[in-house]
Amino acid sequence: MLDSQIKKQLQSVYKQLESDFELLYDDSEHEKQAELLEMIKDVASTSDRIQVKPSGQKASVPQFSLSINGKKNGISFKGIPGGHEFTSLVLAILNSDGKGKLPDKGFVNRVQRLKGPIQLKTYISLSCENCPEVVQSLNIMATMHDDFSHEMIDGAFVQDEISALGIQGVPSVMHGDQLVSSGKVSMSDLLTKLEKVFGSTPQTQEGGDLGNYDVLVIGGGPAGASSAIYTARKGLKTAIIAERLGGQLRDTKGIENLISVRYTEGPELSAKLADHIDQYDIDILEHRRVQSVENGEIKQLQLDSGETIKTRSLIVATGANWRELGIPGEKEYIGRGVAFCPHCDGPYYKGKDVAVIGGGNSGVEAAIDLAGIVKSVVLIEFLPELKADKVLIDKLESLSNVSIIKNARTSQVFGNGEKVTALEFEDRANKNLNNIDLDGVFVQIGLMPNSKFISDLVETNRFGEIEIDHKCRTNIPGIYAAGDVTTVPFKQIIISMGEGAKAGLTAFEDQMMA
Repeated sequence: MLDSQIKKQLQSVYKQLESDFELLYDDSEHEKQAELLEMIKDVASTSDRIQVKPSGQKASVPQFSLSINGKKNGISFKGIPGGHEFTSLVLAILNSDGKGKLPDKGFVNRVQRLKGPIQLKTYISLSCENCPEVVQSLNIMATMHDDFSHEMIDGAFVQDEISALGIQGVPSVMHGDQLVSSGKVSMSDLLTKLEKVFGSTPQTQEGGDLGNYDVLVIGGGPAGASSAIYTARKGLKTAIIAERLGGQLRDTKGIENLISVRYTEGPELSAKLADHIDQYDIDILEHRRVQSVENGEIKQLQLDSGETIKTRSLIVATGANWRELGIPGEKEYIGRGVAFCPHCDGPYYKGKDVAVIGGGNSGVEAAIDLAGIVKSVVLIEFLPELKADKVLIDKLESLSNVSIIKNARTSQVFGNGEKVTALEFEDRANKNLNNIDLDGVFVQIGLMPNSKFISDLVETNRFGEIEIDHKCRTNIPGIYAAGDVTTVPFKQIIISMGEGAKAGLTAFEDQMMA
């Protein structure tokens, strides 16, 4: 199953293993059982430290679990982790051995303070690009906590189970029949959700103080990376606080307008940013979010982890996230009919009726993609005309199973407690309310700047963008901002990099003049 090149790469990766692993498979008469055995035996063949053994248990579908040094570590897979999930299997072994990219001690401490027992199942699709990050995050947590188990489940093998639980989107993280999380989510947000569901023991005061810095950069995307590199090069003690290095860049597909680089992709570019950051003395505080900033000559930040940190200069480079509708029913049905990724969740709506909200390029592209899968698509646009490029509009209008409603305000999502059943919108011309019976709603209405945590301190415009001057200074001395979170025109990677460099240089200049 695995070609020689992949096996060669795994041999190199697993050469550093120090523990003994067993891939314990259940006996099954499923037609895909032989395929599973071939895969895990191929993986095991790349290291003397990995063996394949029967568990002694029977199962209706192919499945296996991991054992390290003779003890199960809480990680298991139901189905065959191929496609995007093959990396999850590879990393499960590596991370269980304490190797690979792992969270810092502060994050580990936070995971270990979760109250067990924690038994989670993540339902995925092998075509889902967002699923592996969630699976890998929970697998890492399972290696850190003695009473934490996590099972990846390929929904294609358990359709009755999917139906019984009312799952309509992936990844869906379940605790029993309780939905813990659905859709794309960062490791830090996952941990926050687990803390709410399971509870956590208190943080010690000593463990909550992260120290003092000359410069703190909030955000790990192009602007944040550029800022940190420039301040570190100037000899300033620098740290980056980020949910994940790379930020939204990690979810970007083809990039063809980064001057001097003819073509790259988001994950590749974000990996190069991380490697460049690693060349300097920059502390990385990943999987964290800033809750508040206390202003002063020395600024103190409160993090969602319960930790605090101080700095002379603060650079905000938090970018932007997908904008939500903010209407009744939206949050309640996320993962149960409300979705943001047509590529990941579209297959769950095969033969069904859906709506796409938003008439820009992203909305029209989503409607075109979905039209090839679903029974019907209705696209709803707030303005009197669609905002997308003409070539996309022409393609959309040529599709027989697509209808377009313009000049309409989406007002409410309805459901039966388990899934979405209808959508309400207002005709802006006559103020009449209309209902559409449907199975899913895909929200595609642009981005929102991530400035809320500091908007009570720095000046923002009506869109939430932070107001800056030509040197990236905000209205508060010692606080700077760069990239998509600011009022700078044109949200482009190359512009964010330049703005980040400018913010870093300005912070250095101001400290030298103080």
